[in-house]
Amino acid sequence: MNTPLLPAARAGDQDAFRQLLGPHLALLHVHCYRMLGSYHDAEEALQDVQLRAWRSLDTYAERAPLMHWLYRIATTTCLKIINARAKQPAAVADIDYLEPYPDRLLDALPDTDPAALAERRESVSLAFITALQLLPATQRAVLILREVLAWSAVEVADLLEATVPAVNSMLQRARATLRDTAPSPRPLTGADHRVLTRFIDAWHRRDIAGLTALLREDAELRMPPETMEFLGRDAVIGFFAAVPAEGRLETIRLVPTRANGQLAVAAFDTDESGAPRPYGLMVFDLDDNAVVRITGFPSCELSQNPRCAPSEVFTGLSPV
Repeated sequence: MNTPLLPAARAGDQDAFRQLLGPHLALLHVHCYRMLGSYHDAEEALQDVQLRAWRSLDTYAERAPLMHWLYRIATTTCLKIINARAKQPAAVADIDYLEPYPDRLLDALPDTDPAALAERRESVSLAFITALQLLPATQRAVLILREVLAWSAVEVADLLEATVPAVNSMLQRARATLRDTAPSPRPLTGADHRVLTRFIDAWHRRDIAGLTALLREDAELRMPPETMEFLGRDAVIGFFAAVPAEGRLETIRLVPTRANGQLAVAAFDTDESGAPRPYGLMVFDLDDNAVVRITGFPSCELSQNPRCAPSEVFTGLSPV
């Protein structure tokens, strides 16, 4: 690495170290999010990655790009966090730590290669992130390193202290699981945006029939960290008609936004003074001019549970 920052950082210059790592932090953060499925866990992991990199910078041999070395640290850090969790989720309802990822952070990713950037954005869709969480930790790492980061089997085997045949076998099993659990992402269309606009309009008018017409018959609603699921159009509409603001939907204002590379709405209610405050986030999966799946998250401002939609989701949004 031909830069004066590296020797300065190795000599103990913390400012040089921050400049050295700065351009890589956005990609490391989203890598940790893919591994962990949680925005807040990714934040903690990234702090640990920086600390470990600072302490072990002398071990960086410069045979590969610095980012490659940092990905190694980030991956092993995330594997430790996964292995420290209480249990491996067996089903989607067990993933009580799932959190959304703000698109404004995806927008900060390096875009020197538009095609690669598009692939990276697709690889944070909620369906993909959810499916990843159902994989054993090592399979998860193998799939992300091989399929998303395009590492070779030899590189992955070296990181995981495994054989190349073992890595290839894990990749095949991981691919098979994802084929069964994660639909292939597709580009957003004008029709998708129109469905979202109609959903917001019907919500603000408390038009239950209008909302019903936008849901596919097999529509689903999930709300991590709660394990409850509402499966089918009638169940979803029954929840909307009775639970948010006790069914007074018009008191909750929706603002279109994006999260996980998907269309979403940020919901706002009002505090005691009448000022708007974040209420929650709904992320949409859409197909055939209909809502297929809604994943709802409480805002961290209101939720007592640490698993919530971070404030970054609501930044810059103004309910009308």
